[in-house]
Order: sequence, then structure tokens, then C-alpha cells
Amino acid sequence: QVQLVESGGGLVQPGGSLRLSCVTSGSIFRFNAMGWYRQVPGKERESVARITSSGATNYADSAKGRFTISVDNAKNTVYLQMNSLKPEDTAVYYCNRLRITTTSVETLDAWGQGTLVTVSS
Repeated sequence: QVQLVESGGGLVQPGGSLRLSCVTSGSIFRFNAMGWYRQVPGKERESVARITSSGATNYADSAKGRFTISVDNAKNTVYLQMNSLKPEDTAVYYCNRLRITTTSVETLDAWGQGTLVTVSS
């Protein structure tokens, strides 16, 4: 398995921005899709955004127009730029490698520690 280390979370006011980073333990982006997820205590983890090895992206409706996922292959890092943040974006954010088929999206690695994003005034 690949180790995933998320960072970049923090406290931000509504309307603010944050950029999350996820560093992996190996050069994997050329061969894998990557995704960002988030989880609020008491709720299931949900997909926020994903990007394939060819650069195609997909976003949850709640993230469209506000979040951007990108990768830096040289740094083994996937980013999530979050703009126009809302209180309902408050959650722990995680990244993972993905296996995407025509019928499913599967995570491949153990979850990291995540990074907490708190949107509050």
C-alpha cells in the first residue's frame, strides 16, 4: 500500500479559501486516479473530487465551481483548492488512490489521518 499524508486544513471564515495537499509515498500518479473525500462525525465519508491519470476531473455537486483538484507528478502530491468556503464544508478531508471502472469507484489504500477544515466566523 501507499502512504498518504494530508495537510493544509485549518480554521477559515466563510467565503475564504484553503489549499489542501496530499503527499504520497511513491510516484503513483501516472498510474492511478486520485480522489479527495471528507467526513463529518456521525456521517459517512463522501467523495468530493477525483482526477484520473489522464487529467479528467469529477466533482461532487457541492464542490462544483468552488473546488479544484490537481496533481503535481514531480512532487507526488495531489491538491484540493477550495474557494468560497461554507460552514457546511467543515469536515476532515482525506485523499486516496482510486480504481475507477464503468460501474464503480474503489479506494485502494488505508485512510490517512486526514486534515481538519473548519469554516466558521
